[in-house]
This record gives sequence, structure tokens and C-alpha cells, in this order.
Amino acid sequence: MLELLRIRHLALIDDMELEFSGKMNVLTGETGAGKSFILKALNFLTGEKMRADLVRAGEEKAQVEALFLIDGEEYIIRRELVAATGRSRLYINDKLSSQETIRALKPKMLVHTSQHGQQQLLQPAFQEKLLNDFLQRPDLLEERNSVLKKLRDIAAQQVELRERARALEDKRDFLEFQQKEIAKVAPEAGEEEELEAKKQETREQGLVQEAVDHTLGLFYTDNGTLSELISRLENSLDAVCRYIPEYQPEVERIMEFRHTLGEVETRLRNQPINRPDEDSIEEIEARLYELAQLKRKLNRSLDEIVNMQEEIEQNLTFLDTCKLDLILLEKQEDEARATLQESLQQINQLRESKGDELCRAIETELKTLGFSEHVHVEFEFTSTEVYPECFEHKARLIWVPNPGQAPQPLDKIASGGELSRFLLAVVGLMNKDETPTLIFDEVDAGIGGITLNYVADALTMLAERQQMLLITHWPQLAARAEKHFLVRKDVSGSATFTSCNALSETGIREEYERMAGGGQQGEALARELLGTG
Repeated sequence: MLELLRIRHLALIDDMELEFSGKMNVLTGETGAGKSFILKALNFLTGEKMRADLVRAGEEKAQVEALFLIDGEEYIIRRELVAATGRSRLYINDKLSSQETIRALKPKMLVHTSQHGQQQLLQPAFQEKLLNDFLQRPDLLEERNSVLKKLRDIAAQQVELRERARALEDKRDFLEFQQKEIAKVAPEAGEEEELEAKKQETREQGLVQEAVDHTLGLFYTDNGTLSELISRLENSLDAVCRYIPEYQPEVERIMEFRHTLGEVETRLRNQPINRPDEDSIEEIEARLYELAQLKRKLNRSLDEIVNMQEEIEQNLTFLDTCKLDLILLEKQEDEARATLQESLQQINQLRESKGDELCRAIETELKTLGFSEHVHVEFEFTSTEVYPECFEHKARLIWVPNPGQAPQPLDKIASGGELSRFLLAVVGLMNKDETPTLIFDEVDAGIGGITLNYVADALTMLAERQQMLLITHWPQLAARAEKHFLVRKDVSGSATFTSCNALSETGIREEYERMAGGGQQGEALARELLGTG
């Protein structure tokens, strides 16, 4: 039940607070005053989108807040719309919440019925949902949907397998050729880089050996070794020192250099060097050539060829196991089809038996709404193949409003007024086991005369069962309300405002007079309604 509604800074509404009765609440006012916009605010609160430009000019955000009583528990719902970004924030009991949460709650909060609902009523899908809800066997419907989804998934897998198998079968010879070529060479990931690195290392070893041999060769001359020549130089200079002593330091330096040179020669001769293996180099070159030939033949890099080898093996294995997979899927399909057929058989039988019961209930409601005592409603069932070999009885409402007419779908013979009453009857039946707030937005369109009294009686009875918000232009309907709100549009200064206020007895009389056309006719009807309402 909706106990309180507050709307701030939304369109022409600056700040509006409404406290509702637990039975029938009626909203009246001139066309364009903003009655339907109050209902739009409720729809926004329960998950529907709203444009950012509907935030009142000069305000940063709009806010809609309501207090609901659901299953004995209070829920404070608040939703804000930010003008700058168009984004909204939703709070349930002051905690930030999600659109999914409020949409799940909405069926327990509001049932909004408008003239648009008449068009829904004409749709076979809505008529079928009406019957499905009346079955009160959601488990059967869920099982049907689940098995049907499983069958469709199986069918999709079968199509995918067959299409893939067909495409690969055409390439089987080529795949086997590629597999053999790769198997001959048996490449490994990163092998080419390793061979190139080894080849470079071997080449560098040869260069090192060559440099060492060349350097050692310089230690030898035609006149003896380099050490011998320096030794002779040392001896000769030493002889000079006998006569010229100041050359003695140079003799010592030459002697020191001779010792250093000897150490260098010894180290070079003992330098450990891995001599390049000519056979190994040839093997590396041969392997690199083999890999290069494979790359040219398959027009792929070596890493791609290694990956392709695995892919080819998978594809060929798939071709070998595909038939077995299809056999298993066919077995699963047969089992699921049998389950679906059993579910559909139960659903079809239940629809036919319960459909008749629902039609009698609708007829009873229609008679209280001014239809002929002979009004007749029934479901027409059409066998539809929902999956190969699986048939479901699709339901469509047909009716005979008056004796002597042939049964026809609602959209063929129902007038706007008849659809309004039919919708009212259906809404009453659909919500007998639940207590959401019923919202009727001008569903009395196309109704007048005595029929209006029938509709008023039906709405009154419905409001005794659960809370109702009714927008109407008929004073005869407004007179049945427990609480009457007047929606007005006023101009103050250069700004326009929409207001909504609960009316006192005097205000109700004045509103009845306006709704009845004013003058003596309006006064007379207002007196009558206030005297009997």
C-alpha cells in the first residue's frame, strides 16, 4: 500500500506531498493540469527512466520519495534525478540500491492500468499470460521454458558441430598434408632463436681462437723470439751501463718488460678456448635451412607453425569424434523432447480446463459492469509447434458481447468503452491474491450513462479489497472515493506550478460542479452526489 508520496523539483512540481487513504483515492483536475505526471513520478520511482530536462528549472536535482507498506513491512523508497548528468540514484530504506531490486519489488507495490493497457489486452501474448497466471502452476511453465531452452541450446550445438565438420571435412586432405610436413621437421617453440644464438656463439669462438693465434705469432720473428731479442737488448744496454751508469734504470725497466712479456705469452698459450666444431656448425646450418624451407612452404613463422600443429591435431581429432558427439547430442535431444512433450501435455490440458473456469469468472465480472446477461467469453486454442514434434496450445480470447453475434477476437468487435470495462474485470481477477496499489489512469474513457454506475460499483468493490488511485473526469466516479485530490496548474509571477491537495467537503462540492459542467446542472449533480455518495 502507498501511504505517502512526496515529489520535489520535478517539471512543474516544486514541492508536493500526498498522504493517501487505504481505499479509493481519486485525482481530478482540468486536462493538462498534471494528473498523469504524478503517476509518471511513481513510475520513475519504481524503475522507469525520466529525462534530465524534467528537473525543474534552476534546481540541481529532482526527488521522488514514497512510503510503502508491503507484506506488513515499511519501505521508504527514494529516487533522485541529477539535472547536470541525467543520472539517477535509488535508495531503499536510506541504502543505495539497484534498478533490479526495485523492479523485483514493483509487482508488490503498483499495478498501473491506463488506456495503454487496453492495447495490451488486445495482444495474444498478454491474453496468454492472463491464462498462465490463472493456472497457478509456475513450476510447469518454468519447466517448459527450461527444457525448451535446453533443446534450443542442443540444436545450436548440433548446427555448430555440423557446420564446423562440413568446413573441416573439405580441408581434411590439406590438413593431413600440413600435419605430415610439420611432422617431418618436428619444429619446437623457440628452436630457431636457440640455433641462431648457438651459431653466433660458435662463430665468436672461432674469432677468439684466430685472435689468440695471431697474437702468439707476433712473439716470433725471423731473428728469433721476441723475448730473445729483448734479452739481447737488455744485455747490450747493460754493457753500455759499465761506461754510462745513468742507463741502469732503463736496463731494469727492459728486464721488467721482458718478464711481463713472458707472462703474457704463457697466459695466451694456456688460454682455455672451445674450438669450433665444424661438424656442429654444419648441423646448425642444415637445421636452420630445414626450418626455413618449412616456413616458406607453409608461409608461417615458426611459432605459428608450432601452434598450427596443435590446431591441426585438434581439428583432425574433432573430425574423428564429431559423429560420436552428434550421437550423444541426439540422445540428449530425444530425452529433452520427451520431457517437453510431457510438460506441454500437462500445460495444454490445464489451460483448457482452467481456461473455461477463467472465462466464467470474467463473464461474472463483465455482468457486474453492465454487459448483457448473455455475454460469453472463451479461449480459442491453436496448436503451435514450439519445437519439432512438440506442440503447445496457444490461447487467444474471443467473445460474444451480445446474443446472435459470432465469436470474434476482442480487437474485432470491442469498442473503447467495452475494452475499458473488460480491462477492469481482468485487473480485478489478476490481483485477487496480491495487494499492490491499483492505479487506473482514465480507464473510464468511452463510458457513460448507466454503464458508468456499473463501473463505479465495480471500482468501489475493488477498492474495498485493496488501495486504488483513480484519475477520472467523471464526478459519478469521484464521488465513490474515500479521499479526493485536486490537481491544479497556477502561475505565480513568471513561474508555473502544479499543485495537488486533498479537498475538504466544500472543495469537493465545487469540484463536482466543475466536473459536471458548472451552472445549475453542475450544482444539481453535486447536491445529488453529496447526498448519496
